[in-house]
Amino acid sequence: MKNALTLLAALWLTCLSATLAENPPASSAITADAEGNITVALAGLPKISMKKVEGGTFVMGAAQEQDGVADDDELPPHNVRLSSFAIGRYEVTQELWVAVMGSNPADPGEDPQTPVYNVSWKDAHTFIQKLNQHPAIRQNGHVFRLPTEAEWEYAARGGQQSKRYRYAGSNNINEVAWYDKNSGNDVHPVGKKQPNELGLFDMTGNVFEWCSDWYASDYYSTSSAANPSSAAVFNPLGPQSGSSRIVRGGCWAFPPEKCRTTYRATSDPAADGLNILGLRLAMDLDE
Repeated sequence: MKNALTLLAALWLTCLSATLAENPPASSAITADAEGNITVALAGLPKISMKKVEGGTFVMGAAQEQDGVADDDELPPHNVRLSSFAIGRYEVTQELWVAVMGSNPADPGEDPQTPVYNVSWKDAHTFIQKLNQHPAIRQNGHVFRLPTEAEWEYAARGGQQSKRYRYAGSNNINEVAWYDKNSGNDVHPVGKKQPNELGLFDMTGNVFEWCSDWYASDYYSTSSAANPSSAAVFNPLGPQSGSSRIVRGGCWAFPPEKCRTTYRATSDPAADGLNILGLRLAMDLDE
């Protein structure tokens, strides 16, 4: 009997080892340090660097740091409360896109660390769906997605560490961004400029970044009017429908006033991607 039990135990351990080899524990795919730096290591793909953004309340829209520079759709400034989430420290690179999709919509021959572009909103969602099919992501349960517009602005402005800069990380756009006056009329590899307060790169300039929200020019006024003035809109998702989607951050071809952290731009989600449109990943976190 003892020998039989020993044999059964050995067989069970062999089967368990084989199962773990095929389906590694979810914790091995996503790791985080004490500073909230998150590394997503997926077999066969470049590592994805993300940052935990602590939830909190902020004034969304044309806040004080914009010094009166604002378009009508940035008004009124209103309180928004967000749960914690993770966001990519870098724009999605051509290297990562090709590893997931097998082809590159950007111009050939560029540095693989250059952000991917020529990406429509629908292209971005196809990419994210394929990325989420990775076995380690399916097992982990923390799927990738696009950031909401509110999450994007909160992260760009530094979250709870915000120093109230006009651009993401500085009042001097040359320190943090590739824009029309310094880009040489071209996109640049990620992470070459100064990061913002959260350690996020290129939140201003380089390429515009898709958000999940539909666009409505009066959304700020209608969403904030539905709540008492002392309350905050909680985890807003934008209008329920529309004809265009939000893009944020400005780009290498745009002037400084269109690269501000509160500037709102839009594009047709079904249209072919433009050479100024890319994306950044987000992910829900357990509170």
